[in-house]
Amino acid sequence: MNSRLAGIGAWLHARAENLLAAMLAVMFTVFILQIVFRYLLNLPIGWTHEISVIMWLWMVLFGTAFVVRDSEEIRFDILYAAVSDRVRRGLVVITAIALIFFFSISLPAVIDYIAFMKVEKTAYLDIRFDWLYSIYAIFAVATIVRQFWLGSQAIWGKGPEAFDPTRAGSGV
Repeated sequence: MNSRLAGIGAWLHARAENLLAAMLAVMFTVFILQIVFRYLLNLPIGWTHEISVIMWLWMVLFGTAFVVRDSEEIRFDILYAAVSDRVRRGLVVITAIALIFFFSISLPAVIDYIAFMKVEKTAYLDIRFDWLYSIYAIFAVATIVRQFWLGSQAIWGKGPEAFDPTRAGSGV
């Protein structure tokens, strides 16, 4: 059962990466289209800029919520490398509690504001802002769930890995 859940999780993660790659492809395509129309055809179009901004917003928040692994997030590696595993786990628990608290108390206001934004639409494509900014609520809930998971794992004995300078990379 556990390996089946891990397989489903790996499949979902791969699909999230596919969706993120598709968003990047859309953003790149409309960016090139914008350059062609503006500088080669001397016919500026605004909807391409709007799509680029929307894709950037969704890529950052969707990617952070569902694609970026915990080991790829930015940390104070000097501090993490200098402390013991127990202290490192304690830091994870403190961070998780703080993030869960702040995201949880802000979530009702975030959802209320997103619902309020249904009265506004984008200038060119008439996309309602509540649809556009709904990704932030998804991001906030995913962050709460992820921090709960990381904090509970740290409490039960599995903290973040110690920093290994021989494996350091860009996270890509």
